[in-house]
Amino acid sequence: MSDVDVVVFGSINEDVTVHLARMPEAGETVGGRTLQTGCGGKGANQAVAAARLGARTAMVGSVGTDPAGRRQLDALHDAGVDTTGVRLVGAATGTALALVDDDGENRIVVVPGANELAPTNGDLLRDAAVLICQLEVPVPAVAAVAAAASGFFALNAAPAMAVPSALLARCDLLVMNETERDALGAIAPSGYTAVTLGAAGALLLRDGREIARAAAPRVEVVDTIGAGDAFVAALAIALARGWDPRTALEAACLVGADAVQHPGARPPLHPLEHYRPSSD
Repeated sequence: MSDVDVVVFGSINEDVTVHLARMPEAGETVGGRTLQTGCGGKGANQAVAAARLGARTAMVGSVGTDPAGRRQLDALHDAGVDTTGVRLVGAATGTALALVDDDGENRIVVVPGANELAPTNGDLLRDAAVLICQLEVPVPAVAAVAAAASGFFALNAAPAMAVPSALLARCDLLVMNETERDALGAIAPSGYTAVTLGAAGALLLRDGREIARAAAPRVEVVDTIGAGDAFVAALAIALARGWDPRTALEAACLVGADAVQHPGARPPLHPLEHYRPSSD
């Protein structure tokens, strides 16, 4: 086990994925090749990624009492994630509908369901050495959890939306893609801000100044859905462990590149040390 305890507060979804040759234009109908049902939610994906990277990991969130909820709990447990912080509620388990084309690009629609009732109190959240959140649960819930947390706090600002300045101020790490950065128009005032750039890699800022940039390795892209969540988990753990920021960013990009070579939202990963650049 790692010396870093990770708790992820966030969404747990049933994923419905359609694979197709290309994305439809507005008003256009195209044929799909396959339809798959699986496990997802940015929160749950990040929890599984953290566990696969070698961290002792717990999930806090909500699922319904429907069959989908049971499937999600079983999948988290099988991945080595502690699910004692997951609440069963009287609402349908969250669902994500994804389109994935032949280039590995995706379009996703999320119906939150039970995620809107995620619990915001408890020792797991307050005492976590590393707490990772996203925005697929209500922003006030994320803000409350962040305010009470005592450890390293990482926020993945996805999906793109406005967040309170107090929440940004609490971030030790704020992670966004370019679209989310444009929508949010902010940085973590006292911590790190990472911006993912797709095939161009990622950059890391501190106090609004770029301190590191890492290229994305050239790999065959199969599916990009799980890459961002794997990147977030890797970067949060590496920085919390005290890795040099450039080394942490390069390792997280390697994790993301590994993730896109596998289908699905929860790709197989190596322990984080495997991705540490050999030059470090």
